[in-house]
Amino acid sequence: MLTPPRTIVRREAGLYALERALQRRGFRYVAGADEAGRGACAGPLVAAAAILPEGRRGEIDGLADSKLLTPASRERVYDEVVARALAYAVVVIPAEEVDARGLHVCNLAAMRRALASLTTRPEYVLTDGFGVDGLDVPGLAVWKGDRVAACVAAASVLAKVTRDRIMVELDETYPAYGFAEHKGYITPEHTAALREHGPCREHRFSYVNVATVSGRDGSPPRARRPAPVVGHAAAADLPDALFSDIRDMPSGDVAGASEEGSDEPMERFWAPGSTVGVALGERPRPPAPVGEDVVMEGGER
Repeated sequence: MLTPPRTIVRREAGLYALERALQRRGFRYVAGADEAGRGACAGPLVAAAAILPEGRRGEIDGLADSKLLTPASRERVYDEVVARALAYAVVVIPAEEVDARGLHVCNLAAMRRALASLTTRPEYVLTDGFGVDGLDVPGLAVWKGDRVAACVAAASVLAKVTRDRIMVELDETYPAYGFAEHKGYITPEHTAALREHGPCREHRFSYVNVATVSGRDGSPPRARRPAPVVGHAAAADLPDALFSDIRDMPSGDVAGASEEGSDEPMERFWAPGSTVGVALGERPRPPAPVGEDVVMEGGER
């Protein structure tokens, strides 16, 4: 029995070459998955998955690794991905969940959930950097996948724009830290604010720099987060809400909301009116005046 010839996809062939090669091999629906916020010490981890259409409709002008785009370009590309994608999904994992489960576990779980939540079932999956197990379709981990495969680049834009918007909103609640500018990444300004004010509830206490200023650096990473404030939903209540199947949850339902009668809402890591955990078919909001988190994500000002 003859085996088919190897397919060689050269990097210089362009952003769409890998998907087109897979489609010629019979994998019509190729999904890409990526995340934003691994290197941040504050705010949520956000993962996204996307399937772009075949042919010219799936070719988005200016699509690239989200870290290489200006804020205005990312917003424009985000709108195009949302408008053109056959399916897309975004998963938000709050900081306390990252502390409780660990960054890598949450990263894999978030990408797995995003892929499982796609309304069009993928036939092949491309991920950025490392593979995601537990999928029932073939897949490939692509080094710097957001610069090699269009569907991964699309997912990176979805994840980054969603996370940037969340951090801009959190800046209104915690203005002392400058979240709107550095998006929770470790910059000199963020470090100075941490030393002056100490961490807030949106910081990741499992990270060494946060644990040090909080005085909890001698504790194991997953035991560093302070106990929840009385009157708030416990962080231990969040995993079921975030990792159970909530695709049928109506938009506007809130998991982990504060208890009735509480004077202060629990930290708002989501946008009002959105679906907590998984956002399916989210319509883009007006562009926010966001800055660049280039320090931790490899770009230059």
